[in-house]
Amino acid sequence: MPKLFSYGTLQQENVQLATFGRRLAGQADQLTGFVQTEIKIDDPEVVRASGKTHHPMLVFTNRPEDCVNGTVFDITDTELGQADDYEVDDYKRVAVTLNSGLQAWVYVDARQAASYDTAPVHATNG
Repeated sequence: MPKLFSYGTLQQENVQLATFGRRLAGQADQLTGFVQTEIKIDDPEVVRASGKTHHPMLVFTNRPEDCVNGTVFDITDTELGQADDYEVDDYKRVAVTLNSGLQAWVYVDARQAASYDTAPVHATNG
């Protein structure tokens, strides 16, 4: 069963219900080597689901002092595809190791895609 690390709107119950049709169960975790910024969302469906025009975004720094708090969720492969559909093209899904040692997917700034070739994360076309 895949794991998904969320630091933003996918933690919201209303977004989970709209995206997955259920409330996800998760646990707190952290991701080191990233900082959180914000982007403007233009997709009306995503804005309607989240209730927000600006969403958090992770930027890779590779600095051990940078850390982002979030929640790791157990999801199905189908739900991972639904999360891909929810996220706008500004995000790219990558595999990471969380501070707990768990392997999880996370959505990060797609403009940094080349950085992931040398980073301790693995890019995917998700």
